[in-house]
Amino acid sequence: MPGSADPTAINAIAVDAEDVVTALEAGRRSGQDPVLRVTPPFSGRMRARIHRDGATDYDDEPAPIHVEPDAFVTESAPAYPTPAETEDDLRDDPTVEYTRERHRERHAEAVAAWREAVTDHFADAVTLDTPAGPHEVSVSVLG
Repeated sequence: MPGSADPTAINAIAVDAEDVVTALEAGRRSGQDPVLRVTPPFSGRMRARIHRDGATDYDDEPAPIHVEPDAFVTESAPAYPTPAETEDDLRDDPTVEYTRERHRERHAEAVAAWREAVTDHFADAVTLDTPAGPHEVSVSVLG
């Protein structure tokens, strides 16, 4: 059965856990605007892949759908650790002398812990913006 030009044909989106975490981190760390993109033709089950957001005006119809990475995690997801926060944590630790190297190590550990923890907060569904209006679909996380 061929796909449809109608994005409301989508019932479920499969997304790789690593793509979501990478997109979330890139948005917070570098100010980039990565998205998870669903490319037509549309069918009941689609795959969303990480994509660098840019021009959203596509010449071809139907256009791909861009989903913000934050849509794939619940509100209870942990906040991304900032260098300032990890510096404060290190400076507040009386058992350790602050050095730039220790700060880099502490921040890398905090980011690794965040990457692992955020995977426990994936959403069961996302809402797609379609020409027909908002359309909720279920989410299957791979990996």
